[in-house]
Amino acid sequence: MDPNPKKFPLLSFVLTRINSIGKPKAKTDDQSDIDLEQQPTSDEVELITRMPHLNHPKLFNSMAGAIADVAKTRSILNALGSRPDHESIDFARSRIVELEASEKESELSEKCDGRKSNEMEMQGLRALLQLDDMHEAYQTLLKEAEERLVGIYGEKMETQENASMQKGKEESGDDGEVGLNQEVVKVLNDAREGKSVQEVDLSGQNLIILPEEFGRVSTLRVLNLSRNQLQMIPDSIAGLERLEELSLAKNSLYNLPDSIGLLTNLKILDVSGNKLTRLPDSISYCRSLVELNASYNDLEYLPTNMGLKLSNLQTLLIYLNKLRYLPTSICEMRSLRHLDVHFNELHGLPHNFGKLTNLEILNLSSNFSDMTELPQSFGDLINLKQLDLSNNQIHILPDSFGFLRNLVKLNLDQNPLVIPPADVVNKGANAVVEFMDNRMIEIIEKEEQDRLEKGEEEEVDDGESNTNASWLTRSTSLVSGWVSGVSDYLGTGQKSPRDPYLEEQR
Repeated sequence: MDPNPKKFPLLSFVLTRINSIGKPKAKTDDQSDIDLEQQPTSDEVELITRMPHLNHPKLFNSMAGAIADVAKTRSILNALGSRPDHESIDFARSRIVELEASEKESELSEKCDGRKSNEMEMQGLRALLQLDDMHEAYQTLLKEAEERLVGIYGEKMETQENASMQKGKEESGDDGEVGLNQEVVKVLNDAREGKSVQEVDLSGQNLIILPEEFGRVSTLRVLNLSRNQLQMIPDSIAGLERLEELSLAKNSLYNLPDSIGLLTNLKILDVSGNKLTRLPDSISYCRSLVELNASYNDLEYLPTNMGLKLSNLQTLLIYLNKLRYLPTSICEMRSLRHLDVHFNELHGLPHNFGKLTNLEILNLSSNFSDMTELPQSFGDLINLKQLDLSNNQIHILPDSFGFLRNLVKLNLDQNPLVIPPADVVNKGANAVVEFMDNRMIEIIEKEEQDRLEKGEEEEVDDGESNTNASWLTRSTSLVSGWVSGVSDYLGTGQKSPRDPYLEEQR
């Protein structure tokens, strides 16, 4: 439950030196509750260099007293347990909906036993959601506490008349930092003077913070903050209501502000090359988004309802992350044309993945042992032109693969494929599609022949009816095969713990 020292360096520094939980007493000589002699860790060295007076007893006591709420909350959460994973929360929410529907049916049928068991399960699920809410509130508390400590340090330095020392420290900085400050000041001054600032490029300026006042440059349409050292983006960025392009690539961001969802005109967002573990749920409200690049991060999941609202998204790049599954809502991104999810930990795809009928480029490579099969709906991706499935553990392509007649580029390297065989794969995309198409026809014909041999063929009076019945039989056979495949994928009988998004469909 301890705060991340890289994300909340000052807060972590103070908490690790408080030996007792609760608000420490103000002491200057005998520090029984506070260990100021503790050797700094490698993460704290840079902090102490920037804030050399952190070990001053009076200052430290003021800071420790200001975060008593954090220490208390941390103690409570330590007792309650760690935060539930995202899959468990998604399952709990969907299960509650199912139980509520079941409860209504029980009320109509007056089945008391079922209602009691449902109530017990409901209590457990709601407790899980409450625990998650507490952890979420704790993260907000940590952020506020960090800002509080920074403010206290600044105020104390002023009262001790160290302003001159701070000024000298700033003047001793390198030319890049001075140039950076001048660039930022110039943009802000232009905005104050009423100039229409529409494009700002601050890339590669060694920028450490973005001033809150930047959110007042309301005329801005393009903002490039890539290749800096930003660790956070202020909530005031929501004031850039006309912003259409935002690049935050190659910084040190651990999260994005929830206020980013207010950028309703944003079309291109690049947050690649950071340290993000999640995207805020509010990103779903950036409904004008056409391109989103969140590659090269530490993402473990995507927002549950992300696909329901980003209906205009055409390019989604989320490769080189730690994603184990894609939310089922991604199947609603009907405008999506390019999806790159290579080098993740995907256990599979949502069974409705075929609804992405406008998809043209798909890269699912290098998910290694986790990616073992594709859903039967995969054949509905009728506009797919480029597909990379290399470096996975796929044994058999779905029978519906034969419908991908627009496929021109296919990479199946480093898979233990049995169907289609290697000699077919080596001939290229067209050969694979043709093989799978013929295989599907053969399966249909064989099933029909088996029915005839077993005497299951129905007698039909006229030729026309006989023809219709024949096609009906073939269609039924094909659909049955697909349903069977989907049932296997959903884990009928034996549940697979690696496919939480599939449990959402149950």
